[in-house]
Amino acid sequence: MPRVLIADDEESMRSLVARAIAMDGHAIVTAEDGAEALDILTRENGAFDLLLTDIKMPVMDGIALALAVARDFPDLTILLMTGFADQRERAHGLNAIVHDVVTKPFSVADIRTAVTDALAAKKA
Repeated sequence: MPRVLIADDEESMRSLVARAIAMDGHAIVTAEDGAEALDILTRENGAFDLLLTDIKMPVMDGIALALAVARDFPDLTILLMTGFADQRERAHGLNAIVHDVVTKPFSVADIRTAVTDALAAKKA
């Protein structure tokens, strides 16, 4: 069962994404921001198959989190989410370390497909 870490500062979005991904049988852990997600990853020695993180968050944003994760846990697949065009532009330069950027708002089917694709790419 793939383990997915979700980092998003909006509780409603975190909850929606967690429920959607759990429908596919994934084990879910959630974090309220990038700093908490990095703490979880460090504590669990990167034992996740996918990091799904919002870009715009307080404390540590998704870009800083992605850079730290790529450095410390290079085998972890990273999927970003954002509802802001300027944030998507910031993520554009991270193609080497980020699998994809999912644009909000998205449907449950969209996020499930994005996660399935990211996990499949990891196995390839």
